[in-house]
Amino acid sequence: MSTSFKSSRRYIYHDHSYFQKILFAFTSSPFYTTYVRLPTADDPVPPEIRHDPKFFPFFKDCLGVLDGVHIPSLPPKDKQPVWRNRKGFYSQNCLFGCSFDRTFVYSMAGWEGSTTDAHVYKDARSSDLNIPEGKYYLADPGYYLTNELLVPYPGVRYYLAEWGDGIVRYFFFCL
Repeated sequence: MSTSFKSSRRYIYHDHSYFQKILFAFTSSPFYTTYVRLPTADDPVPPEIRHDPKFFPFFKDCLGVLDGVHIPSLPPKDKQPVWRNRKGFYSQNCLFGCSFDRTFVYSMAGWEGSTTDAHVYKDARSSDLNIPEGKYYLADPGYYLTNELLVPYPGVRYYLAEWGDGIVRYFFFCL
């Protein structure tokens, strides 16, 4: 039998009560309000950006990265259609934000698996995701381009080899 609990105005279904208890603990006070903190406009530029000429000054106003993740879940039979994601399994769509020092700065859990990343982001912005004026997050193409989100140009392919060893770059340049 599945159980449910309310989080982020949506119900999360899962057949393991320990999963629910841990998720609830991590997304509620006092843990969330103590350990998860959104960056402010007054925060200094992270050293990972400031000390790397590849990134500074281009990303000096970047706060980190936002991305969605699908966590497998087992909803009740009557709720299953909306919890099936585009890859065919039942999941909840969660939004997480990380800073450049790899710490979580935001989380929103509990949207149905069929919900798009852009819709989850829109809900987060309307509830508790505050992004200071002039600052932004990096995101993947599942989100739309705004002043607060920097997403890749549509149709442009980005390769890790461009950031790697110079020989690799030279090899691809010669092809």
